[in-house]
Amino acid sequence: MKGDRVEIVVDAGDTTRTYEMVASRAGRRVETAVRRGVVEVSEVTRTGTAVRTARFMANRVLALVEHPVPRVDDSET
Repeated sequence: MKGDRVEIVVDAGDTTRTYEMVASRAGRRVETAVRRGVVEVSEVTRTGTAVRTARFMANRVLALVEHPVPRVDDSET
């Protein structure tokens, strides 16, 4: 959903770097996966096609923080 975002904090030697992946358009979401020592964060369309992907070495990732957009139920309206 537009507004979903994930922050990735990476050890860059003597300092840390923070990266952010945001679902930029309506109907897109951000997905994370850890495979073979690599953390992969992707912006994905409704059909499951990856639009953008960021890859980080898992042993360098210090934090992976997901910030989902609050969902609104139709029954609450």
